[in-house]
Amino acid sequence: MTQRRITDDLSALFAVLPTKYISAIRDNNNVDDLLEIIMDLGRLPMARFVDREIEICDQEVTREEIDEVVAHIGDFDADNRAGIERTLHRISAIRNKHGAEIGLTCRVGRAVYGTIDIIEDLVLSGKSILLLGRPGIGKTTMLREAARILAEKTRVVIVDTSNEIGGDGDVPHPAVGRARRMQVSQPSLQHEVMIEAVENHNPEVIVIDEIGRELEAAAARTIAERGVQLVATAHGRTLENLLLNPTLSDLVGGIESVTLSDEEARRRGTQKTVLERRAPPTFDVLIELQERDRLAVHEDVAASVDNMLRGFALQPELRYRDENDEIRIEKPERRNVASPVGSQGLRRSFPNGFANSKETGRKNAESNPFPLEETSSEPPLSLKPVTIYAYGVARNRLEQAARRLGVPTKIARDLNQADMLITLKSYYRKRQQPILNAEERGIPIIVLRSNSVIQIEQSLAEIYNLSEAPGKNADMEEASAQTQAAIEAVRNGQRWVDLPPTSPRVRRMQHEIIREAELVSHSYGKEPGRRVRVFRE
Repeated sequence: MTQRRITDDLSALFAVLPTKYISAIRDNNNVDDLLEIIMDLGRLPMARFVDREIEICDQEVTREEIDEVVAHIGDFDADNRAGIERTLHRISAIRNKHGAEIGLTCRVGRAVYGTIDIIEDLVLSGKSILLLGRPGIGKTTMLREAARILAEKTRVVIVDTSNEIGGDGDVPHPAVGRARRMQVSQPSLQHEVMIEAVENHNPEVIVIDEIGRELEAAAARTIAERGVQLVATAHGRTLENLLLNPTLSDLVGGIESVTLSDEEARRRGTQKTVLERRAPPTFDVLIELQERDRLAVHEDVAASVDNMLRGFALQPELRYRDENDEIRIEKPERRNVASPVGSQGLRRSFPNGFANSKETGRKNAESNPFPLEETSSEPPLSLKPVTIYAYGVARNRLEQAARRLGVPTKIARDLNQADMLITLKSYYRKRQQPILNAEERGIPIIVLRSNSVIQIEQSLAEIYNLSEAPGKNADMEEASAQTQAAIEAVRNGQRWVDLPPTSPRVRRMQHEIIREAELVSHSYGKEPGRRVRVFRE
C-alpha cells in the first residue's frame, strides 16, 4: 500500500491573506482539516474546517482587504475562479451587479498521494470511471491522483477547465505527474477542448473535472465511442441523482418513456407507460463518494440502471478504510445455492446434449456447479425453484413461459443471486461483461437463438426435466410447420391464410411464431373451432 503523503502549500495561501487572519487559523490544532476561508464584505471572516466553522477575526471584512487579496492572485476566469500559480488553491469571487468583488471563497487545494489505493484496481482496469459526491468530499483530489497513476503507463491528457486539477499558471502542478494538461478559456467551451484533445493529442486516457452541461455529456459519449478511457467527475451525489438529471442522464445511458401494448402491459403486470434505459452508458463504472474514505462502487452501470428502473434495490460494492487504515471491500451478498435434490425433484443440470452443445458454449459437466444426477423419465412431482438472471431476454416473456409450464422460476435482480444466466446468442457472441462474470463464477449459461416465449419454454423444460417439452411433441411440431407454411404464403402475396382449429396452447405458440416473422395474426371463431389467421398489416 502506498504511504499517504499530503502537499497543501498552505504558506502560499496564507501569504495572500490579511496577516491578522493567520494567527487565528494557526491557533487551531487541526490546520490539516482546513477546507476554505470565507471573506464577505461587511461580515466577519470565517474559516471552515471538516467538522466545524469558526470566526477568525472580530472585525468585519473591508473592501480594502478584499482588493488586497485579489491583487496577489491570478486573474479571474469567466467562471469567476482564480488561483495562485504552481499551487492547487482556488479563489472564487462573488460580485455585485457592477462586477466588483464583494466576497471571496478561498478553498485549500491539497495533493494527497496514496488516496487512489482504494480504487486503483478499477482505475488501471481500462474502464471509464465516473466519480460522484458532494462538494469538498475529495473528488478532484482523487481525480488528480488517478491522472498521475495512469500517466506512469499510458498517455493521459487532462482537460482542466478551472485549473483545479493541475493548478494555476502555465506549468502544471507536480501532483499530476507526467499527464499533459489542456486549459479551457471559457467553461462553455469545455466540450470543444475535450474533442480537440482526442483529435490532436492521441490520448489513451482523458481526465475531466465537473461534467455539468449537456454538450459535455455528448462529448464524453463521443470520446468513449472512440475507445478512449474516461475518468471524470460530475454534479450529483448518487446514481439516482444522475439518472433523474435530464442534462447528465446520458452519462449512465439515459431513460426514456416507453408505451407498451395492452398485451405486453398485461404480460409484465405493469402500467402501459414504463421507463427503460435508452442507450449503453458512457461510463462503465460509477463510484459514489459517501465519505472521504468510504465509497460505493457500481461496477456494471448498465445493470445498476436497469435494476433501478425495474424497482429493485441497488446493491453496490462497498469499499472503506478501517481504523487501521486497511482497505476493506464488501461485495454484495450472493445467495447460497441450495444442495441438489432427489430424483423426483429439480435436476440441477442440463441434459448432456444441451449442456455441452455449441448453443450454450459452457464448460463441461466437470466444471458445472450443479452436478448431474439420475432423473426420472416422468415429470417431476415436486419442483424446487431455480433463480435465473435474464440478460438480453425479456423478463416478462420468461415469467410468461414459467407460468405456462407451471414451474417455480424466480427472476434474479442481479447475477450474484442467480443459479444460472439466460441470454441471447447475439449477446453471448459479443462476450458482454455479465457473460464473462458468469463464466468466471461457474454459473451455467443458457443461450437462446431468439427472444421468444417458445424458445424460453423449451429451455425451461430442459432445465426442469419436463418430459413433454413444448415444441417437441407431434402436435406442436405439426402446428409449427403449418404456421411457417402460412407465413411463406402471405409473404409470397396471399392476402391471408387461416390455420386449422387447435387448442389455446398451440394457438399461443402460433401467434408467437407469426409475431417473430413480423406479420399480424388474430384468432377467429368459437371453441372448439377457434383458429388463427395470418395476414399483413
